[in-house]
Amino acid sequence: MKKFEYELVVCIVNAGFSDAVMDAAREVGARGGTVITAKGTANKEAEAFFKIFIQPEKEMVMILVPNKIKEDVLHALYRAVGLNTPGQGIAFALPVDNVVGLTSNTDKQPEEAEKAEPSEE
Repeated sequence: MKKFEYELVVCIVNAGFSDAVMDAAREVGARGGTVITAKGTANKEAEAFFKIFIQPEKEMVMILVPNKIKEDVLHALYRAVGLNTPGQGIAFALPVDNVVGLTSNTDKQPEEAEKAEPSEE
């Protein structure tokens, strides 16, 4: 089985809790994320089963993380915005096959990268 270098952590929370998601993820090493406004479609049976009110307005936070911190991020999200919190969040991770456009602190400085790239002349 192929081990993926990056994972996409997706956290779906009640509207207004995306900052709490990112705060928790950053505490364990995540760098940033993308927030998408969403709408939940849970039914009354699900509300009765979980004994919670399902707020239809949601925020979906997508956070690309190195595989080595995925578990830490998921556990931090569970503690900060899990189903037993006002955020009533769920989180899951998906493997990411390829990534472009990311930089790390160990990457080349921008001026070094420009020198290495072919010019368009």
